[in-house]
Amino acid sequence: MNANDAVLVRARGVHFAHGTRVIYDGVDIEIPRGKVVAIMGPSGTGKTTLLRLIGGQWRPKAGTVEFDGIDVHQLGRGPLYELRKRMGMLFQNGALLTDLTVFENVAFPLREQTKLPESMIRDLVLMKLQAVGLRGARDMYPQQLSGGMSRRVALARAIALDPDLVMYDEPFAGQDPISMGVLMRLIRTLNDALGLTSIVVSHDLQEVLSIADYGYLIADGKVQAQGTADVIRESQHPWVQQFLRGLPDGPVAFHYKAPDFASELLGTTKAGSP
Repeated sequence: MNANDAVLVRARGVHFAHGTRVIYDGVDIEIPRGKVVAIMGPSGTGKTTLLRLIGGQWRPKAGTVEFDGIDVHQLGRGPLYELRKRMGMLFQNGALLTDLTVFENVAFPLREQTKLPESMIRDLVLMKLQAVGLRGARDMYPQQLSGGMSRRVALARAIALDPDLVMYDEPFAGQDPISMGVLMRLIRTLNDALGLTSIVVSHDLQEVLSIADYGYLIADGKVQAQGTADVIRESQHPWVQQFLRGLPDGPVAFHYKAPDFASELLGTTKAGSP
């Protein structure tokens, strides 16, 4: 296997912006096959944006995003939809279909994207639910599930088509310690057992680093740090230290840019002026 074969997702020189707000300013990222890779950073730095670029939902202003050597943004609609079948997605809120049971939610992509007989779909759904520990909940509806159970059902659905890549958008958000521990173990176990590649976007730095093989910390439009968990934890970069220690001030300032406070109170500076 050469160096190219070892990388499933490669972003090179990616520039992306929302209007005048720069999200990425020449970002390079590589996601090795078979690994769990953490994408970390403060809110609004483009972590979820990366997942949308990989899936072809958004296009970069410049640079390339490749999946298995294919330039995602050079594909037409049909080939792009085919490529997406090789990607699974666990959305931040689970995004389960509320009028369908747990079983039907997991069966949905199999029925939509394959021509498998119902007997085989049944077996596959039960296998996926067994993998996340919720086979016994197959007849329940999303509103009957706890937050942690909903994420696990969403994970079963994400792996229903046996994708090469699973992308997790803030999988630990709003979870209690027990649910978080279950999800962390599932992500790691399923990645290794099924030969997946996983991208985990998370604010929960300590938790995600405990299961990740490699991590990227993105801030201010750049990759500020990358490496194994130990390398990132030992980094003295100001962005990394503020993020690791939860400091209120640093590269991410506590006070949003504003006029001088005393001048504004006295009325000598108009609000909103520099």
